[in-house]
Amino acid sequence: MERIGVHVLARDPISEAGVASQLRPRPEVRVVGRSELHEAKVAVIVVDQVDDETTTILRVSQRAGVARTVLVAGRLDDEDLVTAVEAGVLGLVRRSEATPERLVKVILAAAAGEGSVPPDLLGRLLDQVGRLQRHVLGPRGLTFTGLATREVEVLRLVADGLDTSEIARQLSYSERTVKNVLHDVTTRLQLRNRSHAVAYAVREGLI
Repeated sequence: MERIGVHVLARDPISEAGVASQLRPRPEVRVVGRSELHEAKVAVIVVDQVDDETTTILRVSQRAGVARTVLVAGRLDDEDLVTAVEAGVLGLVRRSEATPERLVKVILAAAAGEGSVPPDLLGRLLDQVGRLQRHVLGPRGLTFTGLATREVEVLRLVADGLDTSEIARQLSYSERTVKNVLHDVTTRLQLRNRSHAVAYAVREGLI
């Protein structure tokens, strides 16, 4: 099994050395220093709290070429979660829960492009996402997929085999409107044609 290159970064040298020493014996990962940063697939950043300095550290790490980030923080709340996600963090671990086993599990998930969040924060995040969809996006005819409600309706009918005129009749649109909707979807999402647009909608679970 290929060992995942991991670079550990903390605000203080004791925390940095402590986390690195926890990870070194693990066969799944290989701790790399600053001189080997190009070999790191995941950065583990250790902080007391998520603040402006933490955000700066996260962005510096990403600019250095380490795209996948795990954040170990002494304190994590709902606002911290949103800030971390916006900064591109894939894995979040409270320092009090950062056992070697837990850290390695989150690192491996991040290396695979998968996110990890403490369960209590995940539940609240999903609740916030639901409220955002219901109260902000929904009333504007938008969804998290980047498709408006009428775009989804048109793609669903295309998938059912209807042509432009049939879709127009069923939705009480003009044929020009249907064509414009399909053109907007394929252009915005860089899809090749109607079939590609339908495949995208299926993959996203829209139809």
